[in-house]
Amino acid sequence: MAGAPRHPPIMRSVIPINQNWHFKQADKPDDAYLPVAQFPTNIHLDLLHHGLIPDPFPGKNELDVQWVGETVWVYRTAFATPPEKSSGAKAVLAFDGLDTFATVRLNGKTVLETDNMFVPERVDVTSDLRDSGEENELVISFDAAYFRGWKLVDEHPEHKWGCWNGDNSRLPVRKAQYHWGWDWGPVLLTCGPWRPVNLEIYHSRLTDLYVDVDVESSLNSAKVVAHASTEGEASSVRFDISLGDKTVASETVDVGGHDAVATFKVQNPELWYPIRYGQQPLYTIKATLLDGHHGREADSVSKRIGLRRAELVQRPLDGQPGTSFFFRVNNVPVFCGGSDWIPADNFLPRVSPERYRDWVRLVADGNQFMIRVWGGGIYEDQAFYDACDEMGVLVWQDFMFGCGNYPAYPEILASIEREARANVKLLRHHPCLVIWAGNNEDYQFAEQNGLNYDPSDMDPDSWLRTDFPARYIYEKLLPDVCSDLIPDTYYHPGSPWGGSHTTDPTVGDIHQWNVWHGSQEKYQNFDKLVGRFVSEFGMEAFPSIKTIDEGFLAGGKTDPDRYPQSSTVDFHNKAAGHERRLALYLVENMRYAPDPIEHFVYCTQLMQAECLSSAYRLWKREWRGPGREYCGGALVWQTNDCWPVTSWSICDYYLRPKHAYYTVKREMAPLSVGMARREREQEHRSRGSSSTVDAEEEEKKKHSRVGIEREVRIEIWGSNLTLEDLTVDCVVKAWDVETGEETFSKTVSAAHLLPANRSTEVAVLPVPVRSSRASGNGEKRLEQDRTVVAAYLYRDGKQLARYVNWPEPLKYLHLQKPRQLRVALSDDERSVRISAEVPVKGVAVECNDDDGVRFDDNLVDVVPGETVSIGVSGASRETVFTTQYLGMMA
Repeated sequence: MAGAPRHPPIMRSVIPINQNWHFKQADKPDDAYLPVAQFPTNIHLDLLHHGLIPDPFPGKNELDVQWVGETVWVYRTAFATPPEKSSGAKAVLAFDGLDTFATVRLNGKTVLETDNMFVPERVDVTSDLRDSGEENELVISFDAAYFRGWKLVDEHPEHKWGCWNGDNSRLPVRKAQYHWGWDWGPVLLTCGPWRPVNLEIYHSRLTDLYVDVDVESSLNSAKVVAHASTEGEASSVRFDISLGDKTVASETVDVGGHDAVATFKVQNPELWYPIRYGQQPLYTIKATLLDGHHGREADSVSKRIGLRRAELVQRPLDGQPGTSFFFRVNNVPVFCGGSDWIPADNFLPRVSPERYRDWVRLVADGNQFMIRVWGGGIYEDQAFYDACDEMGVLVWQDFMFGCGNYPAYPEILASIEREARANVKLLRHHPCLVIWAGNNEDYQFAEQNGLNYDPSDMDPDSWLRTDFPARYIYEKLLPDVCSDLIPDTYYHPGSPWGGSHTTDPTVGDIHQWNVWHGSQEKYQNFDKLVGRFVSEFGMEAFPSIKTIDEGFLAGGKTDPDRYPQSSTVDFHNKAAGHERRLALYLVENMRYAPDPIEHFVYCTQLMQAECLSSAYRLWKREWRGPGREYCGGALVWQTNDCWPVTSWSICDYYLRPKHAYYTVKREMAPLSVGMARREREQEHRSRGSSSTVDAEEEEKKKHSRVGIEREVRIEIWGSNLTLEDLTVDCVVKAWDVETGEETFSKTVSAAHLLPANRSTEVAVLPVPVRSSRASGNGEKRLEQDRTVVAAYLYRDGKQLARYVNWPEPLKYLHLQKPRQLRVALSDDERSVRISAEVPVKGVAVECNDDDGVRFDDNLVDVVPGETVSIGVSGASRETVFTTQYLGMMA
């Protein structure tokens, strides 16, 4: 038959080019080549493997390795031409990721030049490979991104360059922006083959496989349209949809113009839900390419998909201005409590699929519904999204732009479009992905730096002539790509974005940084700082003392810089003004001392925990049901760290949870109770006092007493995130923090209805409190509330939720050291039980060898008359538990 291959077609083969790689500095002779540490790899890992640089993380070693990012490096390998090549098949070298300015030579011929870390590249090398069985030499040179970036800046003087974090050389370079350093990360400019390299041999192949899923509003059926794109002479594609080992549907269709499409109707589909709202069944869609001349299978590709409806709801609200901003999945509105994700390491090739899974498991186990992939990092590895699919964690995905005024000259626009198309295609099958956003804080940068652009101008071409040409990327280029490739997934121009400005709390999302940054508000006032969706907020804290010993200090526990204010410890905090800001919030809220460092670490983590739990509690209160979704989500900055550091993360580089992780977990539990304390002093005169007593004398007597009687108004609400209406009893108790005496106990609301999936006000009641004289001069004296109030929700006598509210600021309290703080392992060794005879704030349970012990909860408040139980695994009768709590060092 005319046009038929001379040889029978072969099944596409994929041969990893992952062996015999060596590297060297470009200006060194060939005998300087050394074997790589692993593959894929990057230059720092290889230099570190051979002891040619110190570990950049401990001490100030980061400063000693800056030369690495300013140097040209070369990688090479040799591989044999496979026998399949003799069949007349096509040969392609596929590079999944080259970081960043790479020149690829095969057998001495330049076959590829790259300038974008995020774009997978394919090169036809059919005519460049040597004969079957012969060796081929593959050489990749990596130029210094730092100098290439500055060269591009110089070539475009018309652009108004500027950024937060790093320097301007990062803006024209399509490379992970955090490599230039951030306010939580080091400057480590990597290069190398950071993702796999493969040789593909084939006559025909599948170039793409994707599905459009339309679940009917009734949820009773789903239409699945499968699309396959092909290359070569194959004539048909067989599509198979399966769930587990059960085939759901199958159809073979002809290829027309290199595309094949099949439509399936799935009745009563097993729907994919976010965690806690249902299961996460994953269907497999498989496309098999069939050769028309011989009827053989030429190629096959499989992807796992989820059948679900996902919407972003933006509609007018009852009683408040603006519009809602919340996600609805399978008709279920979801309050998206979660966190923001940065890359898990500065050296990405060593983040294994298992480590990704461990990170996502931490998120899911922490009662978090959403994780936001931040725009200064990378489009993450498939293993990350696979884990989110399997565990039901929704993903907010940024495109990779962050905190700057990006250029938009023709060459970079073309590169960005290739990048966007490639990565949307790679990720669009994941059911966890529910939103794509154009950038992180670039609109905010434009606003705060007075860039000249008119938001009312709707002519995209004119945007390219303004001081903010990147608007063309975010409002024209990227939305066009998304409209073409993922029309059913919401595209958001940026984060934050919406309303008349990026800080508009009534429309879109906001980044709430007026705690820590900005006006440095008190975190107790988070209820006044709410937005429709808060996609960033946070508070810093030191990591675990073990992380400090292992990752900060070159000398470990004996390092002379092992104290909180040392230069080495400060070096491991990249935030501007962190010394003042951390000290400000500490001194405003609690008594603390810098020594010993273990207790200082505890105090910073307690403060972070108090701050974040306050935000979640107060903002979740505004999730008030249909038409009143005044806040639809809160994503704390940040989930994780890329190195051992003091930062806003709630889990450190070694996956060790900070105490805030547990308070966030409690606030995002299926059922929680919240309280707000509104003080109201009452006049209480002594019994039998005469009206003839001199008023001034009576006032003196009142202020001379200890235990001044006052009242506080307690507002109580319940947050029911389940899909079931609950009827609960609410009990309120109070204790004197100084004596441990119970001063109040009352069932304030019996059989109170908490409707499903919203927060509901339960009660407002006056609670008598005792006050002590706080220090003061002259006539101005402070009367310090010393009453601790706890609220409990019960159902059929079983406690479902508790929250202990303390007078603030905590630093004014005369906290008593418990004589009997009991910490005991349960008989089944699955929980730790804690009790005390006086109120104790923030009991942190630890053990000497914590690497094998995991707590389900921690940093709990203890009040007299009850025992708090926290789950534990890995503990035994030999485990020695220790505790820290607020006031123990007083």
